[in-house]
Amino acid sequence: MALIETEEAARRLARAIASDLSLYNEEKIVEGVQNDNLFAVLSDEIEEGRALFKSRVAPDLFKKNFYDRAIIDILVRSKGHIASPMW
Repeated sequence: MALIETEEAARRLARAIASDLSLYNEEKIVEGVQNDNLFAVLSDEIEEGRALFKSRVAPDLFKKNFYDRAIIDILVRSKGHIASPMW
């Protein structure tokens, strides 16, 4: 499989991976937000997604942090309605 070479495609892939994490780990995400330990609770899943993203995009695109931004947008910002010491 050819590596993704465009920023738009890399963003879409990052968001798709983050969306899958959100879909399949909703309970853990809610717990992590409520207890202000989201990244500890999901560390294995986030790192597995990061490895997948890295394997699918060109190295210069991996360095642009599209994956980390997608994690924040989808796993953190979308849960702003949950009571948490984080906010």
